[in-house]
Amino acid sequence: MSNNEVSGGMEDEDAPRGGSRRANPMDVHVGSRVRLRRMLLGMSQEKLGEHLGLTFQQVQKYEKGVNRIGASRLFDLARVLGVPIQFFYDEAPTGVRATAAVPGFAEQPGESYVVEFLGSREGLELNKAFARITDPKVRRSIVDMVRALAGDEPASS
Repeated sequence: MSNNEVSGGMEDEDAPRGGSRRANPMDVHVGSRVRLRRMLLGMSQEKLGEHLGLTFQQVQKYEKGVNRIGASRLFDLARVLGVPIQFFYDEAPTGVRATAAVPGFAEQPGESYVVEFLGSREGLELNKAFARITDPKVRRSIVDMVRALAGDEPASS
């Protein structure tokens, strides 16, 4: 089955969107999850492209949601990035999810900022540096300091 058949025959996965059409929000979300995982692994767009037989420009378009990722390509991405396919749909914004969502499983309001932050260069650097701190007391002190700087109440331990 071709990628065109998988996507319902509407679009070729590598064809740019026509004119002024906006990227589909789910394509943008899936692309952002590809970028997040790639960055967490410290992999460049060029290296990911090499593993998939793509140019870094094609990877870039997938990550921005400009080009839709077909089923077989998503399968390959999951394999190369070492995640289950569901990873790409995790944390999808509520408005993008299927309308027949199961009650109790919708994203909590305001949680998407965490994914956005972790997808940023600063979020990734902060997360990697924090993970290298081995002393639990130092980690707790850093969390408390950041909460204080943000004006949050300290967490009860």
